[in-house]
Amino acid sequence: MVMPKSPKKQRLSVYLDPAVMRRLAEHAARRDYSRSLIAEAAIESFLSPDAAERQEAATTKRLDQIDRRMTRLERDVGISVEMLALFVRFWVATTPALPEPAAQAARAKAGERYDQFVVALGRRLAKGPKLRQEIAEDVGAAENDS
Repeated sequence: MVMPKSPKKQRLSVYLDPAVMRRLAEHAARRDYSRSLIAEAAIESFLSPDAAERQEAATTKRLDQIDRRMTRLERDVGISVEMLALFVRFWVATTPALPEPAAQAARAKAGERYDQFVVALGRRLAKGPKLRQEIAEDVGAAENDS
């Protein structure tokens, strides 16, 4: 039985940027394929009708990742707002008003204490873990203990 011959391939000369040519040659050497085979596969992929579908799938995947990050960000911001509101409510409810001479002294000391707070916050943010991580760990540990 004689196998039919496949049609002879046609020659194409192209000019490639030196960096692209180097990457093509390196890829071909790593895979032990000819540069022509890799170029042909790349052109076929580029011209195939499913190339747009693959690109859309990749874009959709990236958008899903961004959506998940945004959801986590919204959750974290919500936790921060609730925590701040709870702290302010607690502080207002439990801190008595100071008599006027003491209030003046407290206002004078407030700037110095605020600067100390900002420095402490900077150190905390630089070395982590973040409070939101500790809250998740504390809640998880409390649920496991139940």
